[in-house]
Parts: sequence; structure tokens; C-alpha cells
Amino acid sequence: MSIGSLPLPQGFTAFVTNVGIKDDSDDFVVVAADRPCAASAVFTRSRFAGPSVVVSREHATDGRLQAAVVISKNANVATGADGLADAREVVAGVASVVGCAPHDVLIASTGVIGRRYPMERVRAGLAALPSPPFAGTDAVAVARGIMTTDTHPKVAVAAAGDAQVVGVAKGVGMIEPNMATMIALVFTDAAVSGPDLDAVFRATVGQTFNMLSVDSDTSTSDTAAVMASGAAGPVEPGTLARALEEVCTSLVRQLARDGEGATKLLVVRVDQARDDGQARRVAKAIVNSPLVKTAVHGADPNWGRVAMAVGKCEDDTDIDEERVVIRFGDQELYPAPVGPDGLARLTDYLRGDEVLIHVSLGTGSAEATAYGCDLSDGYVRINADYTT
Repeated sequence: MSIGSLPLPQGFTAFVTNVGIKDDSDDFVVVAADRPCAASAVFTRSRFAGPSVVVSREHATDGRLQAAVVISKNANVATGADGLADAREVVAGVASVVGCAPHDVLIASTGVIGRRYPMERVRAGLAALPSPPFAGTDAVAVARGIMTTDTHPKVAVAAAGDAQVVGVAKGVGMIEPNMATMIALVFTDAAVSGPDLDAVFRATVGQTFNMLSVDSDTSTSDTAAVMASGAAGPVEPGTLARALEEVCTSLVRQLARDGEGATKLLVVRVDQARDDGQARRVAKAIVNSPLVKTAVHGADPNWGRVAMAVGKCEDDTDIDEERVVIRFGDQELYPAPVGPDGLARLTDYLRGDEVLIHVSLGTGSAEATAYGCDLSDGYVRINADYTT
């Protein structure tokens, strides 16, 4: 997939380089603002959360950040006190160059678990950092520098009045968010208060990143953050919220479509649910089912696997099979099954690169959409060989 360039919003510049963690591509990224920014961030709830999460969670509590540093291909997780000290050293080094307090720097890392940063290489990278403003302004270069097993960089942009919202993300495996997911960094030049930005970002995360799943495994390093420089002036709150949702939804779809070994984007829509929680549970049960995912991969119109996934939500006792409707695309399969001609058309539909599974529960008026991908032998091969 070929992507050109996309400028960061006003007030942000970037430095992207290779410090030797990856053999043949950039692995060290710093994005800095020319002023302190209103900010919000959410992180994994994993009990094995890495030092980058521990440190960044501390730093994001006051709703202000000025820089973000990402080290890719090394998670620095389960590395004890030494790993935590390494993360703090990286943050301090970036803060010294940027000219801000260490507390105003967010750090994120993904990659192999159980290995400390190669600190001599990282220190050399820090020593090579130029003084901001950095020369780089390309969000695509930032997105490429944070990749691990992604096949291409993921970027998105939307206008918010006179301001821009630009997002980058990485992550195509070990994705089942339990807060947000993977690494996602969103930048805007809109002027917005920290509390207002936090409220809209958390709501957006709930509808987008928190509805993404590739393989039902929650990462130890998940980080999603937004920074607002304010350089473009105030923006109407609803306009900013819509732009954030547009950017984050685009990133989620890109991540799901590029899932490890994936050949298809799987979209699961659940409506007529009792409440948001029920809609989300059922959508996640479907999108996470290995049997559903393999049926989609094989273009097999086996709607019974969807019924099975809905039925796993055993605590939702108000779900009654007599009121449930199951569709692939716009084709209803239950309770009114299709004939041989309809199944042939359905098989053709399932051979496409995007598949919609639409389930109506008949218990209320709430709805939710989950995003995922099919499950192929390519996923097994990638993860069987991950560290070797």
C-alpha cells in the first residue's frame, strides 16, 4: 500500500530515526509541540503493563503533555526495576532536548516482551536529537516509525473547523482492547481545555479503539493519546468530537484490515439491544469467535456460528432466539433462511474484502459496531515465528 505524505497539525514537529532496534527501518520517534498541550491518554489494564505505560499513566494525569516518544520493536515489558529506570531515562532525555519537564513527555513502546531497551543504542539516538522545532512534519513518517508487524503505516485526517485532527496508529496483533488498544497518537491544533478534551477523547475511544479486536489478546503496552496545541484557535465542541471520531474510526478500520495474516475486514453491527453494554458484548462475542473468523476467511455462509457466538452471552437472559435476526451483508439468514441461489450469492459476497455481519437482538434500541478480521494460516505463521 503506497501512502504519500500528510503534515502534522500546526504546532507539532517530528524526528524519526533508526537507533538499531530494527535492522532495516525507523524505530525511534519523537513528536514535540512548541508549547504545552491539553492532552488525554488511556492505557491497557493488563496486570503486566510495561514501564512505558506506568510512566505515561503518571504523566497524563494532569491533562498536559508536550512531547511523545515511541520506541518500536521492543516492548520493555516484564523487565523489572531496570526496565522502569530505562523508560524514565528516555523520558528525561527527550524532555531535556524539547525543553519541557519530564512529566510532560509520554512514552510508548511495543514489540517483544521480556527484553530491556538496548540502552547504549537508545542513548546514542537521544544524543542525536536536534533541538526543536524538528525538521520533520510528516505524519506518515511518524506512522512508519512506530510499526512492528504492520504491513503499512496507518494515518488519518479530518477537518474540525479551522483546525486539523491527524492520527497515526500501529498494531495488527495482540489486539483486544481493555481500554483502548495498540499505540495510537492523535494530534490537533484546535484550542480546547484539558477536561473537555479528556471527555470527548474517552467517549471516542469507547466507540472506536475499544471496539477493535484482531485476536482477543490484550497487549501489555496499549496506549492511546491525544494532544491539542491550540494553534488554530477554538473549535465548536461538537465539530471537534466528530473530527476525532472520523479519524479514530478510520484508524480502527485500517488496523483491523491489516490484522496479522488477515485477508478481510470484518465489521459486526449489533442493534436493537437492551443497552450499550449488551450491544458491545454481543458484537465482541461475534468478532472474537475463531469459528466466525475462519468461516469469513473461507467465504462459508455458516450463520450458525454467529448464532453460537450470540448464545455465548449467557448472562444476557433477555436475548430470545425467536426475536434475533442474523444477516450477512443485507441478506437475512435467520430466522428466514435463504435457498440455494441465495447461498450462492452470499458466498460471492463473503469473498469480498469487507464483510458485514448484522445482528438485531430485539431487546431494545441500543447499538454498537465492532471491527476485526478473518483468521488465516498466515496469522499462525507470523506468531509462531515472532521472536525467531
